[in-house]
Amino acid sequence: MTLGPLMVDLKGPELDAEEREMLAHPLVGSVILFTRNYVDPEQLGYLTAAIHAVRHPSLVIAVDQEGGRVQRFRPGFSRLPAVRRIGQEYDLDARHGLALARDLGWLMAAELRACGVDISFAPCVDLDYGVSEVIGDRAFHARAAAVAELAVAYMHGMRDAGMAATAKHFPGHGAVVADSHHALPVDRRALVDMEDDLTPYRRLIANQLPGVMVAHVAFPAVDAPPASLSPRWIREVLRDDLGFRGVVFSDDLSMGGAASHGDIVARSRAALAAGCDVLAVCNDRPAVTSLLERLQVEPDPAMHLRLARLRGREGLSHAELLASDAWRQGQRALAHCAEAPALELSVEKA
Repeated sequence: MTLGPLMVDLKGPELDAEEREMLAHPLVGSVILFTRNYVDPEQLGYLTAAIHAVRHPSLVIAVDQEGGRVQRFRPGFSRLPAVRRIGQEYDLDARHGLALARDLGWLMAAELRACGVDISFAPCVDLDYGVSEVIGDRAFHARAAAVAELAVAYMHGMRDAGMAATAKHFPGHGAVVADSHHALPVDRRALVDMEDDLTPYRRLIANQLPGVMVAHVAFPAVDAPPASLSPRWIREVLRDDLGFRGVVFSDDLSMGGAASHGDIVARSRAALAAGCDVLAVCNDRPAVTSLLERLQVEPDPAMHLRLARLRGREGLSHAELLASDAWRQGQRALAHCAEAPALELSVEKA
């Protein structure tokens, strides 16, 4: 059985019979976990093992574990700072900032891999233009070159821990005020004016970036649909112009930013036609049921292979991780983040 394009969520910390049946459906290829699915590292390990055992090849398990405001698993995991904190260190000492990015990327990924989670949707490579509350301190920096350098270091830390990185939110969510969870943000810049936003993607793709998540943000000067439903953005800019060869994830198709483009089946068809490999549908079980009943997709061996490559590499057990020198180094990096004086970053571009 191949991996399908749907990424679905679960109700609680254990699989029930209905969910096992859902996960066995050929349209499903991946699972995203939330705080409601987590109790402690031991429980998480049992849950991920149960998900992986449902079928072969096993489903890919994902989570949003950026740090700061966006960290789904907290008790029993290191409390990660928002990546803005890494950008502050970079401004004080670029070499140390890059080392910190790699250390914290490793720590985040290693703790998840020890519990069986395959990928975290990180790093966030949006630029901090000082206008987006939903991005804010989730951005490394205001300057494109700094974001690119830090994101590459963070990705390499994740790779060291056996986890593939997924950069988001392509092509950029930092220059709009609206939150795409609730409405469709509109960015009226032309493509030629967005080179800074694309710079981190260019650098990451040159370093074999495995995944990209596409935003529900409209750029009418480039294409009418939001980027997540746009062949211009995905097939032409991301694939052809930037040369990306990894997995393209849609942002959650249940979000407000996608809601004006038909029902969930219409949105999913549009996202697939635009070039998305994986369709995330979260916190809306009726929508998932509708897709399983009505969405027809031809098997795509190339997509299956791209997605299968995101499975995490085997590494340390949770107990072995906590006893390792690398984990202790990660804790020292966290302690430095907590103790060092904060530095306000300017949003002005150099």
